[in-house]
Amino acid sequence: MTIFRKKNTKLDKTEMKRHLKIVDLIFLGLGSMVGTGIFTITGIGAAQYAGPALVISIIIAAVAVGISALFYAEFASRIPANGGAYSYLYATLGEFPAWMAGWYIIMEFLTAVSSVASGWGSYLKGLLLSYNIKLPTSLNGTFNPSKGSYIDLLPVLVVLLVTGIVLLNSKIALRFNSSLVIMKFSALALFIVVGFFHLKPENWSNFSPFGFGQIYGGQTGIMAGASLMFFAFLGFESISMAVDEVQEPQKTIPKGIITSLTIVTILYASVTLVLTGIVHYSKLNVADAVAYALRQAGLNWAADYISIIAILTLITVCISMTYALARTVYSISRDGLLPQKFSVVTKRSKVPKNATLLVGFASMICAGVFPLSSIAEFLNICTLAYLIMLAVAIIKLRKDQGEPKTGEFKTPFIPILPIISIIICLALMSQYMTITWIAFAVSTVIGVLIYFIYGYKHSTISMD
Repeated sequence: MTIFRKKNTKLDKTEMKRHLKIVDLIFLGLGSMVGTGIFTITGIGAAQYAGPALVISIIIAAVAVGISALFYAEFASRIPANGGAYSYLYATLGEFPAWMAGWYIIMEFLTAVSSVASGWGSYLKGLLLSYNIKLPTSLNGTFNPSKGSYIDLLPVLVVLLVTGIVLLNSKIALRFNSSLVIMKFSALALFIVVGFFHLKPENWSNFSPFGFGQIYGGQTGIMAGASLMFFAFLGFESISMAVDEVQEPQKTIPKGIITSLTIVTILYASVTLVLTGIVHYSKLNVADAVAYALRQAGLNWAADYISIIAILTLITVCISMTYALARTVYSISRDGLLPQKFSVVTKRSKVPKNATLLVGFASMICAGVFPLSSIAEFLNICTLAYLIMLAVAIIKLRKDQGEPKTGEFKTPFIPILPIISIIICLALMSQYMTITWIAFAVSTVIGVLIYFIYGYKHSTISMD
């Protein structure tokens, strides 16, 4: 069938400038991954899902993500094409699976940018409120006429700022991102060091109060905690989407992915242990868990510093994901599956301007108008869906093209690891609520309709 027509993505020539190095990629990955998850979800995960054993949940989630990261590393080494999983599937499984993966990536990153912007807005509102500054009701909440709110202005403004930053030369945008990441790490390092001297080992006495949980369909326990903490690692794939702007992508991208993922896993585990050691897990069901724990220990100065840094550095997640999403839209548009005006790059800075503006505008609407209460689960289920497709694709790549050549990254234990990855992803997906599955099904139908109404007819392959 022609919907499974394949494209040799190695033949794609980029108009972008190759000027990013390994350090830029590591900071891009850290900027994406270290954000909402570590500042808020660790506390909620401990209180509602796994207690102090959330550290085991983090390790399970890291293993699940790490296996997929190995697939990404081999694909990036053997098929160095922009678009991440979208391009890898285009070269192995064909056009329709590639489009669906691209669609899930768009859903993931779009809602991620919107949710982080909303979280940033909430932090800033709290800070302003402490100085008795409050926005008018009509501009202070998502669309709800019965309550008099029509748009949440602050998230819209931060997305506008982020879009402007990403429209700059990518080197400038990522250097700005790197400076914010350094600030974020200073806050977390402070928390770990200061918190270490205020640990109460008795808080760990009931280490796993909710048990291990169920492999499939659980609501609490270590496995349910892992399904939640999976959200914390989202964004590592943004590194592979910078391939057109990276020097020596075959070597640099695998190193960037694996290094940033390792750093984040150690950081998350350390923060969670200290967090549950300072305060009993049952008290951590708060949005600002890290700052809350320090206040409980009487360290208000440290809590205030971390709160301010959190407000400033949540922007890094928006920058990293807007950057990656714009380049995904650029790649899909270049192939004709979306209007080709989104593949235009600026003459001077070689940035996909129209794709970036589209992503920014869509994120503003989502962040300002729609409530995003259960966004973490929707993000996760979209991601897990295309990671399953990626696991199938790595098996197909080995079948069609054999072992990697000398100098290319090689994922060990094929096809055993991909099969394990699929089982883990399905187990994590089964933990989610029915409403999440309904939202996922609706978004899938929309993606299928877009392909058959527009993409199939306008594909550049069909024009060859």
